[in-house]
Amino acid sequence: MIRVEGIYKSFKDAEILKGIDFLFEEGKTNLIIGKSGAGKTVLLKILVGLIKPTKGHVWYDDDDLCSMNKHELITLRMQVGMLFQGNALFDSMTIEENIRFPLDMFTKKTLKEKRTRVNFCLERVNLEGINNKYPSEISGGMQKRVGIARSIVLKPKYLFADEPNSGLDPKTAIRIDELLSSITKDNNITTIINTHDMNSVMEIGDNICFLNEGKLEWKGNKSEVLESPNETLQEFIFASPFLQRLKENALKNLESEK
Repeated sequence: MIRVEGIYKSFKDAEILKGIDFLFEEGKTNLIIGKSGAGKTVLLKILVGLIKPTKGHVWYDDDDLCSMNKHELITLRMQVGMLFQGNALFDSMTIEENIRFPLDMFTKKTLKEKRTRVNFCLERVNLEGINNKYPSEISGGMQKRVGIARSIVLKPKYLFADEPNSGLDPKTAIRIDELLSSITKDNNITTIINTHDMNSVMEIGDNICFLNEGKLEWKGNKSEVLESPNETLQEFIFASPFLQRLKENALKNLESEK
């Protein structure tokens, strides 16, 4: 698990995060949601150690990220997988070389051992046999799955995803959500996803952190979202008439099940 305590972050005179306390749970898909400018990206960068908070602590189990030395940070990052919004695949490398890259950087495994692990990860994301293709030769959805394969190649304990469904069609986005959720549960990973996708909230939101103007406005899970009395949350999630109708239908279904 990852726990944040009293996280503040300011840039010059602008206070972006204002005392965030939250527990990102192990074996669950933890979602960070909120409007643009709410502080989601800044919080994610603090969680992965890209920037330091002005005040507060980030605990990886019992270890404080904010007080780690360089060697301790390197050791921790070997346990972290990262899925970038733009996939961040190397165009000049094959799919196998892209996935193998973290193994080349951080392990002393033989080439045979690395290929075995790469093939396992490709199979896990249902992309067997594309080892020798290049990123430009596959679709955006397939590139995203390659990114997931690379993010889990080191068997991470913690997995971060920044807007994983950005630019994807709805059907592919659902597939990516299902994949991230199943990988999380199968491997008991602490997964943290920064997202604007409300389908992700409703389908895989095991643990949700809703930020508003730099503060933790609400926390809960996908079952509690629909019935939350928090007006700011409701306005954010059900901004469109279509989603409002979905909410009304879902509440009717919940009422009929009681």
